[in-house]
Amino acid sequence: MLVRLPVSVSEAQECMAQGAVPIGGATLVWATWQRDGFPELAMSLRDLPEASVVEPEALGAAVVLHRIDARVPEVLRRAAGTVGTGAVRRTATVGGNLVGSSLRCLLPAALVLDARATVLGPDRAYETDLPEVVAKRHLLLGLRWRTPLASGYRKEPAEAGGPPPLVVATAVHAVDGGPRQLRVAVRDGYEVLSGTAPCDAGADGAFDLLRRSDVGALPPGARDVVREQVADILDSLTER
Repeated sequence: MLVRLPVSVSEAQECMAQGAVPIGGATLVWATWQRDGFPELAMSLRDLPEASVVEPEALGAAVVLHRIDARVPEVLRRAAGTVGTGAVRRTATVGGNLVGSSLRCLLPAALVLDARATVLGPDRAYETDLPEVVAKRHLLLGLRWRTPLASGYRKEPAEAGGPPPLVVATAVHAVDGGPRQLRVAVRDGYEVLSGTAPCDAGADGAFDLLRRSDVGALPPGARDVVREQVADILDSLTER
C-alpha cells in the first residue's frame, strides 16, 4: 500500500482523483484491511495545514484526539478525552471519528457548537453542515464554530462490549438582538438527536421546549439526564 501525504488542497484533490482512500489514524480500518486486503493507494491529511489546526474556533480533521486541549470549548475537549483508551486517542483523528466511526463520539459536541464543516470535493473545498458530512461521508478538512458562552458534556457509564453509552452535550450561545440560545445534542445508542431552546424561560422552560424537538423522542431515563444537564449549564451562567 502506497500512502500519499499531500501538503496542499490541490495535491489532496489529485490524490482523490487517483482513487486514494482516506485513512485518518487507520484505527477503524486496519483490522478490515488485514482481513480483506490493503488498498493500493491511501491518503493521510496529517501534513495538510488546513487539516491540522487546533484553535479556539477551529479544529482540523487530521488532528489526533490526544491533541485536543483547552484551546477548544470544554464540550469538545471532554468529548475527545472520553474516546477509547489513551493509545486510541493518540492515533484516532477528528475526521475518522466523525465520518468513519459508527459511534461518532465527537458529533454531539460539534452539533451543540453549531459547527460548520469544510470538506474537499473533486474540484474545490467548500463549507457545509455536519448532517450532510455524516450522511454523505465527505472528505472532511476541518470544523469551525463561534465560541459559546458556556458548554458541558456528560457521558454515562456503560459496560464494555455493551450498547454505546448515553452522551449529552450542551452549549449556550449569544444571539444578536435576542435571548441566549441553548443547544442540546444527545447520543442514544447509535442515534444522535438534537434541539434548541431560548434560555430566558429558565431551566424548566427550556427543557419543556426541548421536549417538543427531536429530544422529546428519548426514553424517560435519557430525558432525565438531559433535564439535569440543562439545569447545570444554565445554573453555571447565573453564577458568573
